Amino acid sequence: MSSKLTFKPEEDFPDLSKHSNHMAHILTKSMYGNLRDKVTKNGFTIDQAIQTGVDNPGHPFIMTVGCVAGDEESYDDFAELFDPIIEARHSGFKKTDKHKTDMNPNNLKGGADMDPKYVLSSRVRTGRSIRGLCLPPHCSRAERRQVEKIACAALANLTGDLKGGYHPLSGMSDAEQDQYIEDHFLFDKPVSPLLLASGMARDWPDARGIWHNDEKNFLVWVNEEDHLRLISMEKGGNISGVFHRFCRGITEVEKHMKAAGYEYMWNEHLGYVLTCPSNLGTGVRAGVHLKIPMLSKTKHFEGILKKMRLQKRGTGGVDTASNDGTFDISNADRIGFSEVELVQMVVDGVEFMIECEKKLEKGEKIDKDISALKAK
Repeated sequence: MSSKLTFKPEEDFPDLSKHSNHMAHILTKSMYGNLRDKVTKNGFTIDQAIQTGVDNPGHPFIMTVGCVAGDEESYDDFAELFDPIIEARHSGFKKTDKHKTDMNPNNLKGGADMDPKYVLSSRVRTGRSIRGLCLPPHCSRAERRQVEKIACAALANLTGDLKGGYHPLSGMSDAEQDQYIEDHFLFDKPVSPLLLASGMARDWPDARGIWHNDEKNFLVWVNEEDHLRLISMEKGGNISGVFHRFCRGITEVEKHMKAAGYEYMWNEHLGYVLTCPSNLGTGVRAGVHLKIPMLSKTKHFEGILKKMRLQKRGTGGVDTASNDGTFDISNADRIGFSEVELVQMVVDGVEFMIECEKKLEKGEKIDKDISALKAK
């Protein structure tokens, strides 16, 4: 018997007295006692799942989840913890609810010409996990390399404006990596304590890389936080065009992957299964870099975001703030809404904030606009 199991679960229970994340709010000694000795078929434990939330009590800008999945089975085997976390993080999405999807970009209204004076860039991204392989917090080196092999084979079949090439991190010079990162094309070795505590940086940079099309507006990150991160992006305010390319690219990648005998982790309850519970469902984060220095200083800013189901970050990512009134504005939800609905929230919210910013520039009041704004 493992020496660990000679101790009672209550003796093993982490000190969460100063923590503020979803896991810490939900995990009880009784629940931990039920789950501590459970192991998924791939050997992942509840202690591994919650380590990031134990090591990182809270975050200055966002309410973090505090746990990750190590494989697809984590969400079933540790459902006693994951189900209430998902419900808390995703606005009441219950274990009996079913996810919905809509990847038809023609159903999106507007978003083709948002004012580039305010909308500096637009992007839509999601993640995908390949069934039968452990997720990044728990995968072996061989599994990680298999993800890279499967992805590269599928991506090599893309044609037309989606045609491109793969660039492994291990083969890049420092100058090439720096340029990709500066252009916002490439992920760097994780430095966020949230990711490090989850085991995301193991064996870096083995089997990590970036694929991008020749026009550099459709990208696929391989083996970062998820098996795949698929991203459509461009400068300016045409998020509609970005979303059209996003839907087309993902459909093509999935078609070629299925032809080779592989499929994504998906079920009708959680939608697409990803590493972090915050990304379940669509996995979609549609965002723009929005410059609104006047509106962002008003008392209304936070209220607008809440009503429109949006969230803000600094333009440097989750661990950054804004210094000049430019924010990364994106949808707060991932599950319970379709891809089209989530992008629509961003379009509607950003258009409203631009109108408010323009009025403030003219010295006009926006109180009536705020009062008339209906919650999504």
